[in-house]
Amino acid sequence: MVVTVKLFATFQAGRFEAAPREYPVGTRLSYIVDELRIPREEIGILLVNSRHAELEREIAPGDVVAIFPQIGGG
Repeated sequence: MVVTVKLFATFQAGRFEAAPREYPVGTRLSYIVDELRIPREEIGILLVNSRHAELEREIAPGDVVAIFPQIGGG
């Protein structure tokens, strides 16, 4: 199945901004994060189709996954 993965800010470095990606049925967000070698502790927001999602969520064909890093400041 094909899903669109969008990466933001520092997660784009050495990767991509947005790309259609092929995954087997039953793939969870945790697999995508691990495949892209994004440290889980650096994830600030994880969305599927513009809605908050957890790492254990299963993706579906046509989903749009957005991964944002934590934002620091002070």
